[in-house]
Amino acid sequence: MTTTHLEGLLPFEHEPYHTFQDEAVAARQRDAFRAVRDAYVGRTFPLIIAGKDAQGGGTFAVRNPADTRETLWHFQNATPAQLNEAVAAAQAAFLEWRRTDPLQRASIFKRAAELLRARRMEFNAVMTLENGKNWAEADGEVAESVDHFEVFARETLRWAQGKAVYPMPDEHVTTVYEPLGVVACISPWNFPSAIPLGMALGALAAGNTVLWKPAGETPLSSYLMVELLFEAGLPRNAVQFLTGTDDVLGDPLVDHPGVRMIAFTGSKEIGCRIYERAARVQPGQRWLKRVIAEMGGKDPTVVCADADIEAAATGIVQAAFGYSGQKCSACSRVIAEDSVYDDLLARVTEKTRALKVGLPEENAAIGPVIHQGSADRIAQFVEAGRTSARLVLGGDTPDTGERVGGYVSPTLFADVDPADPLFQQEIFGPVLTFTRARDWEHAIELANDSEYGLTAAFYSRDPHKIAVARRDMHVGNLYINRKCTGALSGTHAFGGYGMSGTNAKVGGPDYLFWFLQTKTVAQRY
Repeated sequence: MTTTHLEGLLPFEHEPYHTFQDEAVAARQRDAFRAVRDAYVGRTFPLIIAGKDAQGGGTFAVRNPADTRETLWHFQNATPAQLNEAVAAAQAAFLEWRRTDPLQRASIFKRAAELLRARRMEFNAVMTLENGKNWAEADGEVAESVDHFEVFARETLRWAQGKAVYPMPDEHVTTVYEPLGVVACISPWNFPSAIPLGMALGALAAGNTVLWKPAGETPLSSYLMVELLFEAGLPRNAVQFLTGTDDVLGDPLVDHPGVRMIAFTGSKEIGCRIYERAARVQPGQRWLKRVIAEMGGKDPTVVCADADIEAAATGIVQAAFGYSGQKCSACSRVIAEDSVYDDLLARVTEKTRALKVGLPEENAAIGPVIHQGSADRIAQFVEAGRTSARLVLGGDTPDTGERVGGYVSPTLFADVDPADPLFQQEIFGPVLTFTRARDWEHAIELANDSEYGLTAAFYSRDPHKIAVARRDMHVGNLYINRKCTGALSGTHAFGGYGMSGTNAKVGGPDYLFWFLQTKTVAQRY
């Protein structure tokens, strides 16, 4: 592969977001909700195995988290035999897909980007109904998915070129990269489009085949993306789409000797379980399984005395309460120098109080958490925090009328001790804590006091302090004078340290390496 293929691509530009303040744009989004309800509500969707639709051993219902009385659609429960069939189909497809021209793969991704651009409002609406994101949050994720297609098209071609080596006088030596085999992509409900797509495109771009296992709460967002890839020209047997229960698609999927690699995004507990189980060599397995995992965060924002306090307050509220705090990158800890602590807390409190809880389908600022079980778990943190810290705002269940769902009011705690579970444990909801630091160096020390290391924000105008933060804050994604959410594919390579995962950095220049193995070939003249 020569560089001319890369040079023939237009310069990459991030997909712009829709401006829903424009009434014409908002009207299009409302129309999309009506169209999605007409087209999909009440339907039952299949598995996809060996390029064909398949029925499982029964179905499960997907409910609207904004009002769980509403059943949206149904999906299949795959059987153990179907898991084996899917792995065998993926292995067979790998023998052909691995030999495809990288330019063909890139062309499919480019075509998929065009198809998704034309259907963004539809994908937004499906996601909002499935996982409760408001319009802007859903649109940001679908725009990121468009970016993924464009980025991975370029990365496919770049990695196909191999790497230069130091020459030998009597040998021609090359270093090339080859695909691994069957990759199981296990994804969460909070980013049901961009996260599974990023993992799957990493696998497909490298020449692997994919077992796509979405979260049970959000399968249609994934199913539509898989069908879009097929429409763009991806061979239908290159991806096996599996939904179902953990007893079939949990440990048995991870343990299967035909699975070469597991790409996972989700909780620390499940990620550690996958990492441990994948290390065991199963009977008939002829490789050591590779695992990449992104497992959450406890993300701090440090605010120095010389910072722009208003900008910091705005960024904190956006990062803490966007999508009700259900992002692994969400700001959950504010660590502020003593001299600006009270002012910052007052500004954040005022901005948080202005957030209204309501229906995501009506574009409310704050919607529900994914289900009542999550709301109950968050409530346990809040109740414990009432005795260990100062409750400033929230801590209750908002009035949502007759709607049934896991609604949680945006909640602020102040004067939180660094040893408190509020400071140390991932809550994954709209709960934000404030902790006072003696000075900016102490603030960095407190920010690093975590087993996680995914994202962080640092607000200061001082070049020296910024330089120290860049060097000493132990996170995979550090943002200076901006919020700690909103990573853009191709620019903010995303992945963290410690218990935040394996630092695989999706959307970055090294991501495809995780899905490849290296071959050196030396030919004597």
